[in-house]
Order: sequence, then C-alpha cells, then structure tokens
Amino acid sequence: MNDHIQPDGSEHEHGALGDAEFAEFMELAAEEGFDVEDVEGAIEAAGHGPLPVLAVIGRPNVGKSTLVNRIIGRREAVVEDKPGVTRDRVTYEAEWAGRRFKVVDTGGWEQDVLGIDASVAAQAEYAIDAADAVVFVVDAKVGATDTDEAVVRLLRKAGKPVVLCANKVDGPSGEADAAYLWSLGLGEPHPVSALHGRGTGDMLDAVLEALPDAPAQTFGVGVGGPRRIALIGRPNVGKSSLLNKVANEERVVVNEVAGTTRDPVDELIELGGVTWKFVDTAGIRKRVHLQQGADYYASLRTAAAVEKAELAVILIDASESISVQDQRIVTMAVEAGRAIVVAFNKWDTLDEERRYYLEREIETELAQVAWAPRVNVSARTGRHMEKLVPAIETALAGWETRVPTGRLNAFLGELVASHPHPIRGGKQPRILFGTQAGTKPPRFVLFSSGFIEHGYRRFVERRLREEFGFEGTPIHISVRVREKRGKKK
Repeated sequence: MNDHIQPDGSEHEHGALGDAEFAEFMELAAEEGFDVEDVEGAIEAAGHGPLPVLAVIGRPNVGKSTLVNRIIGRREAVVEDKPGVTRDRVTYEAEWAGRRFKVVDTGGWEQDVLGIDASVAAQAEYAIDAADAVVFVVDAKVGATDTDEAVVRLLRKAGKPVVLCANKVDGPSGEADAAYLWSLGLGEPHPVSALHGRGTGDMLDAVLEALPDAPAQTFGVGVGGPRRIALIGRPNVGKSSLLNKVANEERVVVNEVAGTTRDPVDELIELGGVTWKFVDTAGIRKRVHLQQGADYYASLRTAAAVEKAELAVILIDASESISVQDQRIVTMAVEAGRAIVVAFNKWDTLDEERRYYLEREIETELAQVAWAPRVNVSARTGRHMEKLVPAIETALAGWETRVPTGRLNAFLGELVASHPHPIRGGKQPRILFGTQAGTKPPRFVLFSSGFIEHGYRRFVERRLREEFGFEGTPIHISVRVREKRGKKK
C-alpha cells in the first residue's frame, strides 16, 4: 500500500508529512547542521511504505542466487555449484540508480511425486503472483529447456512485466547463444555474467523500467473497503474452526487431521456490525525448507496472504507449550509490518496449572510482541469471540496512528533530558530531533549527533508506546547521524 495516498485522495511528497510540516522540519534540520538532501533522503527512505518487489525465477542452477548477490552488492544468498541450494524464499533490499526495491531469491525445487517440472512451476507461480516484476534467468549456454517453456507460459498468463536474463555469458562469443533466447517470446534477452558482473548494469536499467514506483494496493477494495484479516498459525491450531465460528456457519473444511487447508480461503464476514475479509491460511509447519511438495507451497501461499493482509490474527494452541514454530510465525507477521492480535485458542481445555505456566511462557517466549492485544478464546465453544473485534480494531488503530512532528519532538526533548544516551568512548550521542515518516506500520526517522546503540533504540520504542499507544503494531525506527562536515561552525 502506498502511504503517500491520504484518505481524501490527495498525495504528499514527503511521506506522512504535509507541506507546511515538512518546511518547518527542514528549517529545524538546517539549524542543526544537517545536509538538506540527506534529510530528504532519510524521510523518503523511512516513509516509503512497501517497496516494489522483483522476483528472480528460473530453473535450478542457472545462477539465480549469484545474480541476486550481484544486484544487492554483497554475498548474502547461498551459492553452490549444484541445483536446489536455495529452498527458503528469501527477500533482500536493493538499490540501483537511486531507486530502492526488494529482491526475492526463489528456490524450493523439491523432487516430489509430481516431478521437478511441477515443483518449478508451483514455485514460479507463487513468486510471480507476489512480485511487481520478474527477472527470468535462463542459462544461455544450455538454451531454453522444456521447463523454461513451462515457466514462460506462466509468465504470459500472469501478465507481469518480465526482464529476460541470459546468464553465463562471459564474453562476446556467448552473446550469440543469448540471441537464441529471442525464441522464448519474452522480448530482448539481456546477456549477463552474474559471476563477473558483465552486463548487469544494462539489465538493472531494464528492471527499473519494468518496476512500478510503488507496489499496487493489495488489500481492501479502495478506501472504505473490507479490512483484510489473515488467520495464521501452526497446523491444527483451530484457524478454520475459528473462521466458521465467527461466520456462524461451516464456511471452510475442518478436520482433526493437520493440514486440511492448503490454499488461503477468503471469506467476507460481518462481525460487530462491520464487514471484514477473513483469510483462512494453511498451517505453517516446522522449517519451510524441510517440507515436501504441497506443504512447502502451502507455507509460501500463507506468507503471501500475510503480505496482502492488514492485520494478522496469530492463533496459538493454549493447551500446548509455545513452540519455536509459534515464534517463527510471530516473527513473520512482525517483519511483514502487519498489525497483530494474538489469540490463544482451546482456552476452555486449560486447568489452573496450565494457565499458570502459560503466563510464564508468554512472558519469556512472546516478549517481542508484548504490545499486541491478546484474546483467550475457544473456537469450538465460541467462548470470548466477542472480544476479537475490539482487539482487531485496537490493533488497526495503533497501526494507523500518526504523531505530529511538533509533539514528537517535545517528547524526544524530555526523553533525552531525563534519560540521556550512555557515554561511549568519551562521547555522548544525542537524539537531536525526529519525525514520523509513515504509518501502516508507524515508521520514525531520528536524527542524532552520533551512533545510537540498539539498546537505547529499544528504550525509545518502549517509551513511544507508553506515550502514544501504538498497541498492536510493530514500530520501525531508523537513525541518521549528522556528518562531521555538516556541523555548524
């Protein structure tokens, strides 16, 4: 969703700041000795909202991860000279010619019963659906294979912009091989050597032409449309039962066999006098890359459902110990920047001893989302279902909260005066001023005289929550340090 678009349809060029507020803020920045362009860049970076997504797809061992490393400018994606090394869907941030975007390195080449071609197609289908543009990597030395042709059919069906990358072209002699790829019908093949960097600049120029400035709005139906709520959690935790209970009818299949739900199921449901779009997702099993076949792709589709939702209701089985899987699911929702409600299901089955130990587990295992509204429910009996809507509304309100710059800086001034940053190396860095550059989730950019330690940033976040609420939403804080050359004489 593009945070620059306001409810009245107008657009701000400065993140969440209006023109007058932005002008006032820039005066403050100049007084403190900050470079104007640096401040503008910091606000733009912090307030950008979701970045456009570029998916890198192709057969095993065509050099996708090597190309991703080349695009992001560092060795992050695991590269090995054998197919199938990449299995988890991994996202990185990249920048080219002053524009920022996300790069998704795809894998998941599972040899399941349907064969490698079907697995490639399933992974490609998911990647294409989640992306704003696609780089299709083909090994120019091998040429187009039947599997490549299958992916081309998917690309044509999806209608997404495609940049064709003819990889492993290490010199002029290999460009003739690349030319043969015109036969795929995807336009000009860009001859590239991901290993050596040859031709990647021209390919990235084509990528920028294909990518939109910001991703299309993926949730709601315009302003005032139904809010999208994703139900996520481990298999058999009661997501489908919960959906049926809030709908007061059997909308989705429920079975005690874990893994009944494969694809996300969208349902319009009226609850508390409001229409919501609930998405019942497949349960997320242990580590994604250890899964086989359909379960692997179910997890990927669930991740896509979270990306398209505004709020995630994370269901946890209260009768069992909070697991590493539960924590990973929480992390996925937080990293996606979604509003969060934690629902403890099967509450009716708990005795006093289990409730005592569960409270201790919540304090230790779910400390990262201590700010999320919590409801104790029973999808089977309907207990406390009426508490779900107020919790959802509270979390969405926090997700959309905006603090005016003047009020924020008054708060920061008091905070720094009463709790200054610890002295490190004989210097005491200080937060000079800041602004909230975006919402959904709230994103702050702080300007300081020196490096602000992670522990102090957490302290600032905690105090922001105490002062302004932000219940049920992650908060993103970025810090820009004043360069020495910009200090006032």
